[in-house]
Amino acid sequence: MTARERLEATLNHCQPDRVCVDFGSTAVTGMHASAVSRLRRAVLGDPDFRVKVIEPYQMLGEIDDELRAALGIDVVGILGRKNLFGFENRDWKPFDLFDGTPVLVPGHFNVREDENGDLLIYPEGDLTARPSGRMPRGGWFFDTIIRQEPIDETRLNVEDNLEEFGPLSEEDLRHFATQAERLYNETSCGIIASIPGTAFGDIALVPAPWMKRPKGIRDVEEWYISTVARRDYVYKVFERQCEIALGNIERLAAVMGDKVQAAFVTGTDFGTQRGLFISPQTYRDLYKPFHAEINRAVHEKTCWRTLIHTCGSVYDLIPDFIEAGFDILNPVQTSAAKMDPVRLKREFGREIVFWGGGVDTQRTLAFGTPQQVYAEVIERIEILGEGGGFVFNAIHNVQGNTPTENILAMFQALADARGLGPLT
Repeated sequence: MTARERLEATLNHCQPDRVCVDFGSTAVTGMHASAVSRLRRAVLGDPDFRVKVIEPYQMLGEIDDELRAALGIDVVGILGRKNLFGFENRDWKPFDLFDGTPVLVPGHFNVREDENGDLLIYPEGDLTARPSGRMPRGGWFFDTIIRQEPIDETRLNVEDNLEEFGPLSEEDLRHFATQAERLYNETSCGIIASIPGTAFGDIALVPAPWMKRPKGIRDVEEWYISTVARRDYVYKVFERQCEIALGNIERLAAVMGDKVQAAFVTGTDFGTQRGLFISPQTYRDLYKPFHAEINRAVHEKTCWRTLIHTCGSVYDLIPDFIEAGFDILNPVQTSAAKMDPVRLKREFGREIVFWGGGVDTQRTLAFGTPQQVYAEVIERIEILGEGGGFVFNAIHNVQGNTPTENILAMFQALADARGLGPLT
């Protein structure tokens, strides 16, 4: 099978020739640039190579074509034209991370140090605007800076929380069309596209770090309170957001067509380590109707399978995700309560694809031995890969301080399980 055929078989719950693997195709299935840089040097050498930071919020590194081939990765991705801080990934320039890793960052990646040595980053790279992200000194990625304006209940306007949503521009559509065409013709990989504007209440997006002056409800705590205290307001935001998104799906379907196999729809988290973040009824009343509308539109207009990214213990909501039309669950946080991989595969493996869950990034990959990493990877492939319906990825992004020997052990286990031989 080609990598693209492997992904297609996996999404159809057919047993592929070997397990399908993704690293780097989305903002939730990647690796920190430091980890990518060390991995690349271990596998390919080339000590002067600078990895590109393609997602500066989490400081994720690009898995370039040569590294992807060396690691046997099957999936590539199409991200939006602009990143979470509102500028394009182009005009690359050198930058050194706190741990000394030399990387490349986009031209509008403009930062300043504050009095504590923290790095501040600015929306659209505009140093005259208020900073919208902070990387603590010695840290690995940015935290959003909340820039909530005082809320006047008498003037609260739904349109303020819709400012970032609208019909995709011709420039955005050309971006998606060009990327789909290039990846389809120049690689044999499966392709997943991240669809803009379809994540309802994703708390990483609510503060709008790409906007110079976000209006509406933009404070994290205030937003969560509003899902209860201002339920009608939030519902109206989602209603209008959904209406806009449906039009954009139609436009994206027209320009990408069947070149794409999967679509990343939403990254709103509904679980914690120990249980659900919200009640099942809140999901059914506030989110599920809009998820169902988005999935219906995607399935009617395209052949794409839809992915929901939601962290934590979401076992009790999986039947609702399936009923809402989602085809893929990520990150499959098997370290959380009730998320035992054997149980998940047995109960839901015929109805939903598990994209992730291949190794525990909270414990095993970060703090275990290479032998423990290797064993866990082999075990997860055997459990989740049986009969297809499993795309191997870690549980969320691989962090920058993850030991390189553990990352190598993960990829060696993958290579051995797939009959590909030694990495180096």
